[in-house]
Amino acid sequence: MWVVVLVAGVVSLGECTLAVGLVLPGETVLLAAAMAVPDVPAAALVTGVVAGAALGGDAIGYTIGRRLGPRLRETRLIRRMGRDRWDDAARTLRRHGPWAVLGARFLPVVRTMTPAAAGASGLPLHRFLPAAGLGATVWAALHVTAGYLLREAAERLEHTFGVLGWVVLAVGIVAGVAAWKLRRHRAGARARRARAAPTVPGGGAGDTGPGDGRAVRPLPVTHD
Repeated sequence: MWVVVLVAGVVSLGECTLAVGLVLPGETVLLAAAMAVPDVPAAALVTGVVAGAALGGDAIGYTIGRRLGPRLRETRLIRRMGRDRWDDAARTLRRHGPWAVLGARFLPVVRTMTPAAAGASGLPLHRFLPAAGLGATVWAALHVTAGYLLREAAERLEHTFGVLGWVVLAVGIVAGVAAWKLRRHRAGARARRARAAPTVPGGGAGDTGPGDGRAVRPLPVTHD
């Protein structure tokens, strides 16, 4: 049990720490660890550890942003993560403040970048910490609960259908993950095409207004 707690805490800390979160499949490992939780009290313990570790990762990112300030945007790390994401996070923080910190917790990559952006943008610590703490708690509770319920569902399937139940569960999980990744890929492709699409001056192909460059001939006049 303590191995599960340790793994969940370390993975959550890494998932929410700037740079480390890029290479660590935190949510997947966290769900797997939660599936090993034996009962509700243990699930509550793991939730507390995960929330504390996630908040610790946010605090590390915030401190890095506070120390480096706007210079952090020019580092190789932010270039790798995407300056457009950094700029989006900074704009959202200026507009919504702590609410942006809370919302970013549930977005991959963005949750790793936002605490550092909050520190760099000068968001006060007393406004950052409550939002980060609430987001970390809800995030931890959702993942641990999902893993715990998934294990219970797997046990019921095994009891009812034996090995076939595990096969059905595995196929369902793989299909769900594949569909989710496909939707993200298609959404990203549409966004890239929209950004790359050239703008045609003078209206659409069917525009016959005065700006389309075609002369308007007068109608012939007939005399009776």
